[in-house]
Amino acid sequence: MAEVSTIELPSPESAIALSGEQEENLKNLSRQTGATLALRGQELYISGTQKQIDLCHRLVRSLEDLWVHGKSISSADILTARQALDTQRQDELLSLQRDILARTRRGEEIRAKTFRQRQYIEAIRSHDLTFCTGPAGTGKTFLAVVIAAQALLAGQYERLILTRPAVEAGEKLGFLPGDLQQKVNPFLRPLYDALHEFIDQEKMAGLMERGVIEVAPLAYMRGRTLNNAFIIVDEAQNTTPAQMKMVLTRLGFRSRMVVTGDMTQNDLPPNQQSGLAMALKILQYVEGIAVCEFSQKDVVRHPLVQRIVAAYEQYEK
Repeated sequence: MAEVSTIELPSPESAIALSGEQEENLKNLSRQTGATLALRGQELYISGTQKQIDLCHRLVRSLEDLWVHGKSISSADILTARQALDTQRQDELLSLQRDILARTRRGEEIRAKTFRQRQYIEAIRSHDLTFCTGPAGTGKTFLAVVIAAQALLAGQYERLILTRPAVEAGEKLGFLPGDLQQKVNPFLRPLYDALHEFIDQEKMAGLMERGVIEVAPLAYMRGRTLNNAFIIVDEAQNTTPAQMKMVLTRLGFRSRMVVTGDMTQNDLPPNQQSGLAMALKILQYVEGIAVCEFSQKDVVRHPLVQRIVAAYEQYEK
């Protein structure tokens, strides 16, 4: 016969935070521990074997600093908490949960949700050049934009430059309607979206008009020296070796660069080597350069994204 245990939650807000949307967090906790969870008002009922109940108690308690304050909990939070339990890193987990990286214009807290994300943030802060690879939804670009926007608004850099290769457009850009900026906007949209979380539309327009923020295709970087700037090169898996060398050598004095990419989403022509892949081989041991690699465990979007990435990784083995 299954054992039953209860945890009394302090408020309706904490119950909602722990449960998650459509009780997704309870389902995730059940998958992680084997226990069955049911929420009745502010009482969490946990049933299963004593071992399953004990593990579930520990996992729920390791998330307490989030749900007790009514903060949202993601599948990545739960996976990281389980990892912390398995590797005796509970103190590090608490620090991870409490370290607020930034707040959006709507007041939402941005923080690292996995240990690798925290290492990535620390790498960007301490290195002039950081490479980060990994699947979609791991926060590669978003976290870099958060740090860059904060640094720009704090006056640490004169310019923020966001660039990516418009490989998908190929030679067809000329057939798209509008001026050049309108032609490339669809390819730069993810960068705009991340920036808008922290800078309102009117201020953003003013900063772009003055050249403080520049969002441009990679080809625009040729022949320039980027001093006192924070540069983010997105979708770098779509660069050629020549393009990658070109953009890396644009790095000027008092500047910082973050290069991100997903090697599984290469849009280059067949038999064309990725500039990102080559750069990682050549530069991974160069002093002053950080290399971070995310896996499907670092996906912080919808839980289904993590399972999709895992399924593709399994299929491609």
